[in-house]
Amino acid sequence: MTNVTIYTTPTCPYCIAAKALLKSKGVTFSEISIEGDRSAAAALAGRTGRRTVPQIFVGASHVGGFDDLRALENAGGLDPLLGR
Repeated sequence: MTNVTIYTTPTCPYCIAAKALLKSKGVTFSEISIEGDRSAAAALAGRTGRRTVPQIFVGASHVGGFDDLRALENAGGLDPLLGR
């Protein structure tokens, strides 16, 4: 299965929802919290051009935030991206 990485903060409701969606599908993921971590926040901004969380990557593909993840799932595109 493809590696999934999600940039988060602990209290972000969209981060919690994105992690719940991934967990409900049995997807394991690496979580990078940018809370209080300037270098992680800078890495996120450099990688995506965005400073908001969550930001979700499936392999090298940038999915976007929770709304993007949910839309991808609803359109049937998440499983193929995950290599399922």
